[in-house]
Amino acid sequence: MSDSTVAELLAHEEGVQAWQTDHTRAPIATKIVVAGGFGVGKTTLVTAVSEITPLQTEALMTQASADTDDLSATPAKTTTTVAMDFGRITLDDDLVLYLFGTPGQQRFWFMWDDLVRGAIGAVVLADTRRLTDCFPALDYFESCGLPYVVAVNHFEGTERYEADDVREALTVPAHIPVLIMDARQRISAIESLLALVGHALDRTPEQP
Repeated sequence: MSDSTVAELLAHEEGVQAWQTDHTRAPIATKIVVAGGFGVGKTTLVTAVSEITPLQTEALMTQASADTDDLSATPAKTTTTVAMDFGRITLDDDLVLYLFGTPGQQRFWFMWDDLVRGAIGAVVLADTRRLTDCFPALDYFESCGLPYVVAVNHFEGTERYEADDVREALTVPAHIPVLIMDARQRISAIESLLALVGHALDRTPEQP
C-alpha cells in the first residue's frame, strides 16, 4: 500500500463522505464479516477501522459464563459481544465496506447465518495461543463457500510466528491469504480488509 493511499484512508473522519453529498455518484457497498474465536479481537478491529461510531452489543461478563468462556489468555477482558459489531469504512470514495463482527462463543453461533447473508467474504481472526478457537469459523466459511482470509492478531508478549507456520498449523489451503496483523492498528486492519476484497474479487467469476 502506497503512502498516498494510507494518507487518504487516514483522512476520512466520522461524518459526511463525498458519495453522500454527490447524488450523481453511486458507491459500491460491500459487506464483510469479521469472525473468529472468543476474545480474539473482532470488536477491536471493527472499532479501529470504522469511520463512524461503531455499533457494539457488548455485555458485562458474569460468573454465569465462567465455565464456558476461557479467560486464561485474556484475563483483563470484562465484556463480550452478544449480537454483533457494526462499522463502516469508505475506500477510494466509491467503495464502502460495511463490517459485521460476529460473536465468538458457541452459544451465539445461531446468528451467523443471518450475519453472513450478502457478504462478499470474511476475515477470520486467529490468536496463536489458541489456534483451535478459529476452527469453527474456518469450517463454517469453507462449508458455505464464502471467500475468507486468515488474519493472525499478534498480541503483545506473545511469540511472533510466520504466516507460513500458521498456515501449516491450521492446514489452510495455499490459495487462502494468511496475514500477520495488529487489530489495534488502523492501517494494519485496513490492509487485512483490502486483502480480503482482493481475494474475493479473484474468487468471483467475471460477468459476461
